[in-house]
Amino acid sequence: MALWFECKVRYERMTESAAVKKVNEPYLVDALTFTEAEARIIEKITPFISGDFSISAVKKTKISEIFFDDRGDRYYMVKVNFISLDEKTGVEKKTANFMLVQASDFPDALKKFEEGMKGTMADYEIASITETPIMDVFPFQVEVIKEKIEV
Repeated sequence: MALWFECKVRYERMTESAAVKKVNEPYLVDALTFTEAEARIIEKITPFISGDFSISAVKKTKISEIFFDDRGDRYYMVKVNFISLDEKTGVEKKTANFMLVQASDFPDALKKFEEGMKGTMADYEIASITETPIMDVFPFQVEVIKEKIEV
């Protein structure tokens, strides 16, 4: 299971009118610790930002799953309530989960979410879908190191 950290990167960006503007953009990183999250975001962002930048915040998120779609350019947070029945009292219990969906617009986000949940056996209801300011998501990838072995 992935542990997602939101990292805010602060830097100066040149606007279309040639003015310099300070921005603070959020990114998501899959990491095990705060230190690893900061190191990974620095590694991923460095090729794309010219000049100085700083990591202004790193915080854990409650995101349990992410549905990726390379055609989407925005990220939508879906709050889902899973519905279960307490066997002792017979009362319905709702447990909130947060999932991120990469999509091009709101209807596409809803469609991608429903496609991703197709095989789910649990009862659920969508409590909300909101567009997030997240710029990009960096899942953990195992890098295979090939060593040249001489005989």
